[in-house]
Amino acid sequence: MENNILHITNGGVLTSYLQELQIEGEIVTWQEMLCEGPTQEIVHSPSLIKTRADFLNEFYDVELDLNKIDFALSQLDKANERYNEVVIWFEYDLFCHINMLAVINLLKQKGIELPLYLVCSGRISGIDGLKGLGELSSQQLLKHYKNKIKLKEEDLDLAITLWQIYCGVDHNLFKPYITKTSSFDYLSNCLKAHLKRFPDSITGLNTLETNVLNLIKENDIKSKHHLLGYTLNYQGFYGYGDLQLNRIIDYLAPFYVVTKDSVRLNRKGHEILLGQYNASKDFDSDIAFGGVKKSHFQFSKKQNKLVKTVINAN
Repeated sequence: MENNILHITNGGVLTSYLQELQIEGEIVTWQEMLCEGPTQEIVHSPSLIKTRADFLNEFYDVELDLNKIDFALSQLDKANERYNEVVIWFEYDLFCHINMLAVINLLKQKGIELPLYLVCSGRISGIDGLKGLGELSSQQLLKHYKNKIKLKEEDLDLAITLWQIYCGVDHNLFKPYITKTSSFDYLSNCLKAHLKRFPDSITGLNTLETNVLNLIKENDIKSKHHLLGYTLNYQGFYGYGDLQLNRIIDYLAPFYVVTKDSVRLNRKGHEILLGQYNASKDFDSDIAFGGVKKSHFQFSKKQNKLVKTVINAN
């Protein structure tokens, strides 16, 4: 049998890159952002597709392309007969890791029992910062591919467990897995980052939102577009894209003032950063992270865990 390889990439940019490099095998492009919005344990179902379509339309005014979904998933049909192995390409950040968990679960749910390999970027020897797969030189990317990691059965079991927790209602269950050793080198960072996506119990803002206000405070920001650039570059392990970060910037509008040539914090913005004001008094968000609503929990730094908000304490 020929060495037929199925590649699953984290987006169209990487797919094009692999095609340019003439990587052997067929490519499925995964184009979702499951780190936001409701999810379900069964990754491919009419119910989940409708749920995702409703979410993307409501929060981002984006229409889900069902034809692309059907085409991509059709490449997984009879995969055990068509391919010898599967290689998944995902990066170090939370955005990619949630999608990666979903993909691994989808493969299992479809009964695909082929050897599964992971190509994951992040730290590069001799280079500052973390790098996405699309940011690597062709030589670096090919080296990553050559050194791809074969996922063990315990890795797959871990991915299944974490996806179930993400789709469930108690995300404190992630905590024991923060220190668990696995083939997923950046998983610990991503799980910690996820828990801090819930509002801080003192300020009412999560880590990403607080970071935006800090960027305004500490830099000479000329416009919201300028702010977006800073936010994209200084978001740590989240991996959010333009759409997501623009929504957050707009969401924080009550706490800054935009003039012709500047973006500056107002009084409430400064008070939030000083821990003297709780932003939840001004608004709340009903966006979901998997199986839970963001507004239903807060992250307590003192207890280092999620606690129910007062209105959801019963």
